[in-house]
Amino acid sequence: MIKLLRTAAFLLGRPVSAPVMAQNFDKGLAAAEAGDYATALQEWRPLAKQRYALAQYNLGVMYDNGLGVIQDYAEAVDWYRKAAEQGDASAQTKLGLMYFNGIGLTQDYAEAVIWYRKAAEHGNALAQTNLGFMYENGLGVIQDYTEAVDWYRKAAEQGDASAQTNLGFMYENGRGLLQDAVFAHMWYNIGGANGIERGLDNRGLIEEQMTREQIAEAQELARRCMASDYQDSD
Repeated sequence: MIKLLRTAAFLLGRPVSAPVMAQNFDKGLAAAEAGDYATALQEWRPLAKQRYALAQYNLGVMYDNGLGVIQDYAEAVDWYRKAAEQGDASAQTKLGLMYFNGIGLTQDYAEAVIWYRKAAEHGNALAQTNLGFMYENGLGVIQDYTEAVDWYRKAAEQGDASAQTNLGFMYENGRGLLQDAVFAHMWYNIGGANGIERGLDNRGLIEEQMTREQIAEAQELARRCMASDYQDSD
């Protein structure tokens, strides 16, 4: 199973709002990056209470990871939800993760799918990968390999290494598309190059069933795909 949880990452986007609010947000961001979470909390909490989505998301991250506060998953969920309901894709993805893992609330795959989908439709690569995983495994949705492939491909073309490796698996096993060892090798190779050890392991295994010509073709496809920033993947 894919490890769906990620480490804490603060939203780096500068908010578009009143200059004073933007300045306070930036002060909080600078403090957090320096490890001064107390100051970050002091700057962000008033903004979050004014329905400032970026600050709400960041408070969620702080409570989720116990940064400057006592770790409180339920509180993290509350702040993620506030930001998610305003359309913040990162918060929507985090809320989906909390539902998937049953952290801070009751585990609910159907709810996880709802929030993953919202974020995925906004282009969030992690949400696209996770939504593909839900379709591949029939978690919270009717199992649908074709739908899984579609979401994995969207994320893979954004450079998500887990999606790239998962897409290789779908090609290797003919799930949702025609079985193709060359494209499986290509995506395993790319996922492995981007840090997924399983991709390299699977690439080695599938090579045992391939000819030298097929391996050479797959390697060339991988080079071309990476050179095009994953857009030339056919």
